[in-house]
Amino acid sequence: MHTIAGPKFNWPTAGPLILGLAGGSGSGKTTIAESIIEEIGREHVAFIQHDSYYRDLTELPPDERAKVNYDHPDSLETSLLVDHLKTLLAGNPVDRPTYDFTVHIRAAETVTVEPSPVLLVEGILVLYEPELRRLMDLKIYVDTDSDLRIVRRLSRDIKDRGRSFESVRDQYLETVRPMHLRFVEPSKRYADIVIPEGYNINAVATVISMIREVLRSR
Repeated sequence: MHTIAGPKFNWPTAGPLILGLAGGSGSGKTTIAESIIEEIGREHVAFIQHDSYYRDLTELPPDERAKVNYDHPDSLETSLLVDHLKTLLAGNPVDRPTYDFTVHIRAAETVTVEPSPVLLVEGILVLYEPELRRLMDLKIYVDTDSDLRIVRRLSRDIKDRGRSFESVRDQYLETVRPMHLRFVEPSKRYADIVIPEGYNINAVATVISMIREVLRSR
């Protein structure tokens, strides 16, 4: 089942629709985001990941970068993301940063994001940040069991980010799990929709139907 908070939503009558998609690391957020993008149409959705806004740690030596708590809100330049969303709401493009997770620094390249009818913002902490929540028209939390999340994170970090099993395990125990319990899990109370089981077909279909209805009404 999925839960919807409140009897109705006050959708904006003009301008982009901003969706916030949160949940623990490995919860299935990106998979759900891709489903939304495919169904609504890539030409109608700008996908913005909070992970792209990790602070640049070029000034730190590599061994010190590896020790940073990347699951704490302070590790992200959320103020820049807020500024970018406001710029997109005003109808102007932004240059989104890119982040190299293998060396923990921002890459030199940026990605131009154009204004779109739907702005989909995804990340573990997007519902924790009050400034981001105030901009969102629909807040979604993906609620997935911790055992599934750690298996997915292990697979991703080892395969895609060149990490060792030991480093992923140690990071999970030292920062990922405690930060999830401190910041991520409590942010679920701000969600309008909670999607259980990592990917619930009915819940995702409900979200897509709601987006389509708003876009049609315009």
